[in-house]
Amino acid sequence: MQLPVDILHWTLSVVPVIVLAFLLIQLRWTAQQAGALGIFVAAAIALLVFRTPLETLAVAGGKGVWDAIFILLVIWPALLLYQIMDKSGGYEAMRQGITRMSRNELFIVVALGWVFASFLQGIDGFGTPIAIVAPLLVAFGLKPIYAVAIPIIAHIWAKFYGTLGAGWLATLQVVDIDQATTLATAYQAAILIVIQTLLGGLTVVWMYGRWPAIRHGWPLVLIIAAIQGLGQIVAVMIDPALAAFLPATAAMLALFPLARWKRYAEPAPDIVDRPAMLADGATAARERTPPMGTAMAFLPYIVLSLIAVGTSLVVPLREALASVSFGLPFPAVSTGYGLTVAGSDAYSALRPLTHPGAGLLLTALLTWIVFLGRGYFARWAAAAPGGAQGVLRGLVDTAIPASVPIMAFLIMASMMNHSGQNEVLALGISAVAPAYVFAFLSNGIGAVGAFTTSSSTSSNVLFSDLQITIARLKDLPEATILAAQSAGGAIGNAIAPANVVMGASTAGISGKEGEIMRKTLPWTIAAFLLTGIATVVLVLLAA
Repeated sequence: MQLPVDILHWTLSVVPVIVLAFLLIQLRWTAQQAGALGIFVAAAIALLVFRTPLETLAVAGGKGVWDAIFILLVIWPALLLYQIMDKSGGYEAMRQGITRMSRNELFIVVALGWVFASFLQGIDGFGTPIAIVAPLLVAFGLKPIYAVAIPIIAHIWAKFYGTLGAGWLATLQVVDIDQATTLATAYQAAILIVIQTLLGGLTVVWMYGRWPAIRHGWPLVLIIAAIQGLGQIVAVMIDPALAAFLPATAAMLALFPLARWKRYAEPAPDIVDRPAMLADGATAARERTPPMGTAMAFLPYIVLSLIAVGTSLVVPLREALASVSFGLPFPAVSTGYGLTVAGSDAYSALRPLTHPGAGLLLTALLTWIVFLGRGYFARWAAAAPGGAQGVLRGLVDTAIPASVPIMAFLIMASMMNHSGQNEVLALGISAVAPAYVFAFLSNGIGAVGAFTTSSSTSSNVLFSDLQITIARLKDLPEATILAAQSAGGAIGNAIAPANVVMGASTAGISGKEGEIMRKTLPWTIAAFLLTGIATVVLVLLAA
């Protein structure tokens, strides 16, 4: 393979990423518009500069569509559940119930947006925390932009070891490292992820109420961050597959005694400016008596959590459900520069019964049946015209606009991968960066991979082996660089277009993806810089 690593090819390899970010964040194009142009730019560069045959691009496009299905299998059931809850009065019942249960808004925002989202990531993935938590926060009274940005940022720390270690296990499949390096990588990745935990909590509190909220909420942030971050460091030495689930569960349990602390049981009088919240008048104006109680409104999410835990932790059940799998066959393809992507008889096999979408769909259907039988739709019809009959119409109206850009983003990512643009991007950074500079930037490669693929796992599959190779060439500790790649792969999810689209669709603000990314981008930059510094420190300690 003779991929050209020069200024022309490196510059053009990064163009699709820059164009996508510029269109979404600066020009505020919709995801559909930006995604379509992103495909065109990536394909044109692949054809004209990276000597990629049309056959290779066609295979890449097919794989991109297949990869998108994994995300769409979460979005469609999540939007179905959203429509059911919305048209039955469930969200209004939840909002009123939450308001009665706790008088401290900040505590509730932290509990739902940070702790509950992280718990969901511990057992499920593919954007489930965003799809579930964003509409809950909207129901509580957050502005939709913040309702999406908060869970996106707050659950990032659980990405790598979440979904019962899916990212970790996938990384081990693509790298050739010894047992000592494996253990060191797991431990150092957990150390670097502490940055995401603490920074995520502080950002949630800042978004809610700026400096007065920080002064009021810092003890809560430190306690939760310690449980999650330090807990993950301890848990990873026991079993990396449980390294996110165990501390995320412990943080959930910690909410009960923390809610009894007077500091967080009563309203915070010093927090006057709350930019994340809708005006009190806007919330009160739409308040009506919902047809169900708080317990019934929360029941679907309790059922969803039980299904997720049961299908993940009950080993015989998990193995039986996982036995059903299928994938599409794709041929081997190559480029004019000798880059070859191997063929597969069952590319990226889908296990539909253990996929998070299956639990979501089952929960949605059970909720629909129960709510219909109890007459909730008919009794709430005055507030949500269409009632039960409008659920499917609402699903189609929201899911199709969300599905198109997600397919576009994944097709673009696959084209960049199959043409060699991703590899040239990483190799170009390595070529010009001295060892310690590369160590600082290494988590950025992971972040770019997650931005283009909307998946930390895919980022690690793409770049982990390459990062190991560069670490050896530059005489850097392999474990530290691989840990930085893993941490960066998680960070990039905060601006991953598919995640943003998913949140926007479930919060009812499709087309506002650029505004959401403007909220998550500062956190992403800060996390990248701090993780880069921490990576250099770990390299120096290993020297």
